[in-house]
Amino acid sequence: MTRFKLTIEYDGTPYSGWQRQDDRPTVQAELEKAASALEERPVEIYGAGRTDAGVHALAQVAHVDLIKDLRTDTVRDAINHHLGNNPIAVLDAQVVADDFEARFHATERTYLYRVIDRRPPLTLDHGRVWRIPHHVDVEAMQEAADVLIGLHDFTTFRDVQCQAKTPMRTMDEIRISRVGAEIYLFYIARSYLHRQVRSITGSLVEVGAGRWSRADLQQALQACDRAQCGPVAPAHGLYLNTVQY
Repeated sequence: MTRFKLTIEYDGTPYSGWQRQDDRPTVQAELEKAASALEERPVEIYGAGRTDAGVHALAQVAHVDLIKDLRTDTVRDAINHHLGNNPIAVLDAQVVADDFEARFHATERTYLYRVIDRRPPLTLDHGRVWRIPHHVDVEAMQEAADVLIGLHDFTTFRDVQCQAKTPMRTMDEIRISRVGAEIYLFYIARSYLHRQVRSITGSLVEVGAGRWSRADLQQALQACDRAQCGPVAPAHGLYLNTVQY
């Protein structure tokens, strides 16, 4: 038995998130079907993060145990073959120690949220970027985002169905900048609450639009009240960008 670390890219649009569900298509389930076809036996795959329905990944990480003696490039290519037309791709496979855990050994996860502030509708990037039909002040967003750095009670930016034992989380860094015609928001932390990034992004866009101030965002954070959160950003602009170990 050999444990492999997989780096995975996927379009989350057709799936009800990463985590396996009995009655809905998920990324984990499709990967497990592909790996099971390769091994000719039931196989389980464990991911580093449970992305929500419609959320994408540029470099999700997972681990899988395989009995067959295969080269890493063969594992990558064979799983991709068995994935068929699913918009999921294994980018890389590496042999790791038997005790490697994709989820519990991760020390840092980076999410990217893509925003574009333009009036015309999207064509090529439809379903990949959140379009805001008016100008957004990136500098004001970055200044406001700084109040979220560090250890805080993030109840305001936590989904009511979040199952985490505590709302306390440490946000290490938020970087906001224009990249071409788009605005990129990078979030860096070890772990996140359910819909935390999308909740924060929606509130930061309120700042960028001039409807909120930095003080308003800080007040919302300190209220520890979900009702004080701004609009939650849509799933289709969010990407699991990297996972560090």
